[in-house]
Amino acid sequence: MSENPAVPNLRPNDLLTFVMAVACGLAVANIYYAQPLLDTLARDFDISRGTAGIIITMTQLGYAAGLMLLVPLGDLLERRRLITVITGVTVLSLIGMALAPTGSLFILAALVTGITAVVAQILVPFAAHMASDAERGRVVGRVMTGLLLGILLARVVSGSIADLLGWRTVYWIAAGIMLFQALALRQLLPEEPPQSRMPYGRLLLSVLALMREEALLRRRILYGALGFASFSAFWTTIPFLLAQAPYHYPDSVIGLFGLLGVAGALCANLAGSLHDKGYSRIGTGLFQALIGLSFGLMAILPHHLTAIIVGIIVLDLGVQGNQILNQSAIYQIRPEARSRITTAYMTCYFLGGAAGSAGAAYLFQFAGWTGACTLGIALGGTGVLFWLTEPRGQVAGALQKSD
Repeated sequence: MSENPAVPNLRPNDLLTFVMAVACGLAVANIYYAQPLLDTLARDFDISRGTAGIIITMTQLGYAAGLMLLVPLGDLLERRRLITVITGVTVLSLIGMALAPTGSLFILAALVTGITAVVAQILVPFAAHMASDAERGRVVGRVMTGLLLGILLARVVSGSIADLLGWRTVYWIAAGIMLFQALALRQLLPEEPPQSRMPYGRLLLSVLALMREEALLRRRILYGALGFASFSAFWTTIPFLLAQAPYHYPDSVIGLFGLLGVAGALCANLAGSLHDKGYSRIGTGLFQALIGLSFGLMAILPHHLTAIIVGIIVLDLGVQGNQILNQSAIYQIRPEARSRITTAYMTCYFLGGAAGSAGAAYLFQFAGWTGACTLGIALGGTGVLFWLTEPRGQVAGALQKSD
């Protein structure tokens, strides 16, 4: 396997990898602070639970829009400057969420926050691009561990702060963190020459060409979209379950359930190692099966806290392990187009998440927790059925083609 000749002096050391992992986590956390607060936001803005669920859907749709329109610029522009500018806009959108007087304006600001949170998906291929072929899975795993911990801890932090200081304080603090991050990344990230001189319009169209030409990318897109749809379906509806009988938990306690997903985040390094050792296909099937099994357990025992706890751990193991294997595989395809590959994959990933959030919120409103879990079982089962059709050696074939 060849080294990456384009970036011989930009190999990420452990410190830089850590910085990028933290930055990814903090950036993507911005779109998850609202999840444990949905019941509170519904009451404060006097909107229905179904409408409150749209807050998560809109941040994910915004994220998908940012992936389509902003992430490809990582191949066209100098990445350090691009990351700094986008993070600066995130500061403004978070201030807008903190000040929003109505639910509609809050949702609008959440949409912008979702768009700009894609800076995390510029950092991930940046790290992958700097790594050698032999260590790419490990580097992607470490950076993604930071990103996943950001997603999980966001719920814990926002729920605790909201109970102590009010939900608006959550967004004031987040805005301050993003301002500091923009300044820090400007100083710490290396400069990197653009990877493409293609005009912006052609750059966007080339994303579609990549999807058409790369079978491995299409397959991993479907795995990812199904997995994140199930993940979003769960985290959009679990606050409603835990806020009602027999639990009656406040925001701070609901947010603490995010800590249970740390097992899934720590699984990132294990999944990266599975990929590097050639066990990507087997791991994918296992992680897909765990998704459906987790929802089955929680559907059968919705009022047993132990079942909910075990279900969360198993769900996060399945979703996050699947995600690391997906990204480690697709970054082997075309080194010169990693930002555009990220655009193709993550746009569909978050469109899947948005569909999962909206579908689960709707089903919960009319069929309760059973309806939401039925959706999760169907998504996990579909992933397993599709995995059974996967050709053996597809990832290895992609790697040989990229050498």
